[in-house]
Amino acid sequence: MKITGYRCLRTFHDWGRPVGDVNGFIDPGISEVSIVVLETDEGIEGVGMGSHQDIDRLFPAIEGEDPRAVTALYDRMLARVFKAGHSGATFGGIGTLDMALWDLKAKLAGEPLWRLLGARDRFVSGYASGLDIALDDDQLATWYGTMNERGFSSGKLKGGRDVGGDIRRLGIVAEALGGNAVAPAVMLDVNESWNFKQAVRYVTAIEERRDLTWIEEPLRRWDAAGHARLSTAVHAAVATGENLTGLEQFAPLFDRGAVDIVQVGSVWGVTHFLRVAYAAHSRDLPISPVGLTANPAVAHAAAAVPNHLSSEVQDLGSPFGISIDQQFFDGGVVLGDLPGNGVAIDEDAIVAIQRTGSWPTPVGPHVRSLRTGLRLVADAPAGAVDR
Repeated sequence: MKITGYRCLRTFHDWGRPVGDVNGFIDPGISEVSIVVLETDEGIEGVGMGSHQDIDRLFPAIEGEDPRAVTALYDRMLARVFKAGHSGATFGGIGTLDMALWDLKAKLAGEPLWRLLGARDRFVSGYASGLDIALDDDQLATWYGTMNERGFSSGKLKGGRDVGGDIRRLGIVAEALGGNAVAPAVMLDVNESWNFKQAVRYVTAIEERRDLTWIEEPLRRWDAAGHARLSTAVHAAVATGENLTGLEQFAPLFDRGAVDIVQVGSVWGVTHFLRVAYAAHSRDLPISPVGLTANPAVAHAAAAVPNHLSSEVQDLGSPFGISIDQQFFDGGVVLGDLPGNGVAIDEDAIVAIQRTGSWPTPVGPHVRSLRTGLRLVADAPAGAVDR
């Protein structure tokens, strides 16, 4: 079997609520979802979701290759863009192709990816995360109440600017999830918005009022020294790593003992997750993937590693034109038996909504319009690959 080509699609996720963090939010809550479909000479296709960044530069590294050699092809992609730089947005393109390769490998084996990777159990424990910076208190209680009905007993609040407001809202999250635990675990994510002194003062103030399971991305991602100091200055665990693009970027955090909960962005793919998970395991650290909603492949990988702690569940729905073989109950993700990563796409529906121009347009302080720089089918030149 050989890889012969690829197709790029774009669809959207309607969250049904404003979503965002301290850096900005999207209202009314429509975000773009990029899909890559890998084609083979035997007609079997692999699906990955995440990014189209530099796919054209990366594809020659895997073209004509057997897709079952996933980890070797991952390293070929890294090597192809190494000198120009594989981190940042380019790493997203690598991750998306990587997910499509793992999907192909599992489909060829006739097994769900979680089984192929060696998992014994299809259940992946999770925590509720509403991306909730723009929700008012009533909306916050309603959303986490819905997650309580699905068995979740832990939740993560977006915040970082108003300590009194965050203390109050952490209480709302805990109360909404109280049906499943006497003392639900609550976490706070400030998305790299503090310096060290701000972090110590803010977390200390919260901990005077309530237990905080972890503080997430308190400092800039590269500040290993600051994270190490913070971990010894507060009671909460320090969680970070989701925006590090490459295993090598975790080395300073590991060397300084700067991270208590190792996080990995699901958009960076399966191979990256597995490598970071085992590096963390060698240091007796737990792993927690971020953002499984549109990247179910990493949920399959999480089921297969020994140090998985809990995965971020941001929504119970799926992007338009996409179905995912998974369910949410008992406080986690229950993976299905469909061969591959469980993703099926209705390509005709996705293309049709692009052609009709009925794609909703979001607004928000830091989010461009979906149409900005987006080449729709009706506008694309003849023979264009981008669909």
